[in-house]
Amino acid sequence: MKFTVDKHEKYVLIRLNESKLNSLITPQLKSELILVNAEGQRNIILDLCQVKFADSSGLSSLLVGHRLCKNAEGSFILTCLNEAVARLINISQLDNVLTVVPTTEEAIDHIFMEEIEKELKKEAK
Repeated sequence: MKFTVDKHEKYVLIRLNESKLNSLITPQLKSELILVNAEGQRNIILDLCQVKFADSSGLSSLLVGHRLCKNAEGSFILTCLNEAVARLINISQLDNVLTVVPTTEEAIDHIFMEEIEKELKKEAK
């Protein structure tokens, strides 16, 4: 699996440099998501700009990322989906579960806004 991992203070950006998100890729992607989460990162942005095709095993890996981040009280955000992948997510009705934003910059802004909200809620208690 070809990918890059950019670690930041509040989030990790994983760029998947593959054209297919299928059963050949998903075991490695799931392992990487688990590893990043185990290192204490609760916010993960998955950049899918290069991905042109996804199947059910690909969706399964996205749900693993979502569950890991949710359990850590963080966010799992998908960005830069092509039309076929976005359609698969919609057909599977995962657009109600997964957070999808058009650009990486918007995903970063989303995470920072959520982190600010969490801080404000802590201070209010």
